[in-house]
Amino acid sequence: MKILVTGGAGFIGSAFVRMAIGQTDAGVVNLDKLTYAGNLENLTEVESNPRYRFVHGDICDEQAVDSIVRDEQPDAIVHFAAESHVDRSILSPEPVIQTNFRGTFTLLEAARRHRTPRFVHVSTDEVYGSLEAPLEATEQFPLNASSPYSASKAGSDLLARSYFVTYKLPVLITRASNNYGPYQFPEKLIPLMIANAFEDRPLPVYGDGMQVRDWLYVDDHCRGILAVLGKGREGEIYNIGGNRSLPNLDVVQKLLALTGKPESLIRYVTDRPGHDRRYALSSEKLMRETEWQPVMDFETGLARTIEWYRANAAWVARVRSGEYRTYYEKNYGNRGSE
Repeated sequence: MKILVTGGAGFIGSAFVRMAIGQTDAGVVNLDKLTYAGNLENLTEVESNPRYRFVHGDICDEQAVDSIVRDEQPDAIVHFAAESHVDRSILSPEPVIQTNFRGTFTLLEAARRHRTPRFVHVSTDEVYGSLEAPLEATEQFPLNASSPYSASKAGSDLLARSYFVTYKLPVLITRASNNYGPYQFPEKLIPLMIANAFEDRPLPVYGDGMQVRDWLYVDDHCRGILAVLGKGREGEIYNIGGNRSLPNLDVVQKLLALTGKPESLIRYVTDRPGHDRRYALSSEKLMRETEWQPVMDFETGLARTIEWYRANAAWVARVRSGEYRTYYEKNYGNRGSE
């Protein structure tokens, strides 16, 4: 099998590429624009493998995408490429609409023209919006996006689904809960808090910190995508959850305990606009149809993640330079403490 992976230099995409090369016989072509969150250092262990090839390109570039799909004739496209950060989408919504919706359209059109046998569109639990306890979203739940990011993903989900219904393109959609693990860009909650804790800097917690998220170790997510790729039914949606829901404040407190840092580093800051209170997924369908299940418990996964960041301080320093500093000050600098 040959897989065309989009966004394969990002956090989840690179984990998938490493797993596909390391644990299957597939060949992988990685198409990535290398924006701020794309990092080829994430792929050093596979870069010399003859089954791996990197292509620098933009999924919104129709000619480039068409030529890659035409020339490579992949057996499957696994589409990760996205502007994926809610805070950035609030500060500047245009890039998420362009990349997440227009880019998905460009890929779907190329797949339709060249009759790609399988198209896995990777999405998020955020499209379901905030849920009251004890509800868990199944794949039949209505979409209720709250941010420009989640709205762009909900729109691209619907677009991908329409290509199955209208054109019979063999599309499958996955929606995962909050990922964490090595190589995650330090703007997301866990790597941001780890990096700040190591430097004894304040840990900015939005609002009261009681926003609940379901946590999924990135390798469990990638195994779920491989399961869908191999066993999923065309036209279907599959949730991939970690089965471990925690308030953000609990996550930060666990992290501080594991790093040996005091809770006095926590700084409660003004909440972001439209912040969803609780996400929760049911993965029963995926488990029933493919026998997948998450294997990494959160405490072990968090400890491993912290140790990876401790051992890779140089990687963290490089990705936090330049543009990241500007974003950090823009997003957190004027929020103040509450």
